[in-house]
Amino acid sequence: MRKNYAVIAAGGLGTRLKDYKDNEFTKVLIELNGLSMISTQIKQLQSWGLENFIIITNPEFHDLIVEDVSKNYKDLNIQYSVQKSPNGIADALSYAEDKVEDSSLVTFVLGDNFFGANPFLGIDFNSFKGAQIFVIDVENPQEFGVMETDSKDNIINLHEKPKDYISSLAVVGLYIYEKTCFEYIKELIPSARGELEITDLNKIYMKKKLLNYKLINSWWIDAGTEDRISELKGLI
Repeated sequence: MRKNYAVIAAGGLGTRLKDYKDNEFTKVLIELNGLSMISTQIKQLQSWGLENFIIITNPEFHDLIVEDVSKNYKDLNIQYSVQKSPNGIADALSYAEDKVEDSSLVTFVLGDNFFGANPFLGIDFNSFKGAQIFVIDVENPQEFGVMETDSKDNIINLHEKPKDYISSLAVVGLYIYEKTCFEYIKELIPSARGELEITDLNKIYMKKKLLNYKLINSWWIDAGTEDRISELKGLI
């Protein structure tokens, strides 16, 4: 069985939720029905069959995240890496490179994204090539990155929060890559906001015709607001 590392981007500060129910820490330490967000996500990934974890933290809350996870998961293979500064999601992924064995896969998930059914069902990891994104039909695509397809449902472009309607297929915060992703990240140029964008990484695979996608048919929550966190608590 090909090794598959779950890399969790848990370095964001979640400033919009800084005062959520007297929260004094980073977003991933917000409690969800008795378990922190980060520990809840590890539980979710475990249920999908993932066993090896790399958590990308930030300097300010690294120790607290390690303390929380260690308390809840004493026997898991969990490694940590600190993203020195918030230079984008693709930059966060790059901090896992030296912890991933050659020929392994990387499942990269944003620390506030949660799912209903297991999205990996039907994916053959042993023959996996390139990269895979996951999309879901939404009513507010302007809030997300979206995937554009042609008349035959082939990917033709990816757009980051388009102002004008292009597609209702939002790209969720879950990605699968071969280890080539780390070399491609080194080719990225910072965007207008000074970050290495995950969309630009996915576009490299798209141009090489190595980007696949899967439509999610169950629920998905990007728990970045108080309302979404309340909704998530009712689902998990």
